[in-house]
Amino acid sequence: MTPEILYPFAILGGMALIISTLIVSFDRLLQKRDREPDLVERINDLLPQTQCAQCNYPGCRPYAEAIVQGESLDLCVPGGSRTQQALATLLDRPIGAQLLPDVEPLFARIRELECIGCNLCAEVCPVDAIVGAPQFLYTILEDLCTGCELCIPPCPVDCIDLIELESP
Repeated sequence: MTPEILYPFAILGGMALIISTLIVSFDRLLQKRDREPDLVERINDLLPQTQCAQCNYPGCRPYAEAIVQGESLDLCVPGGSRTQQALATLLDRPIGAQLLPDVEPLFARIRELECIGCNLCAEVCPVDAIVGAPQFLYTILEDLCTGCELCIPPCPVDCIDLIELESP
């Protein structure tokens, strides 16, 4: 065979090599990206989902993302030591500077006779557990309430109490 005949095959072979190298590289890059969100999801699943921001992050998922980046495991107060130990086990990391105390799950309850219907508590509820009508009455859906305490400070008449969940 003459070189003129082999030349197109050489070009096609070189292009195939370049394309296959790009495919393998992108596949490895995508696998690396997929692993990190899986870890974020696993960490997020261990967190209590109170969305209370006591960890100085706006919610549980941002804190989970920060943990993947190396944030301390001792910031989730509502999760307590059980969550802290589960995170340490999952990540094979030390527990942190302090062991968090375990707290009893709480939910908020509005003393409805005192509620003035200002809507301030409902505006700050991260899980939409507070329902009502402006200038009337608000109540808290106990099944949805996470006990994050974010509704207490904005209440101008101090009619919200935290109540311990009753054991079944």
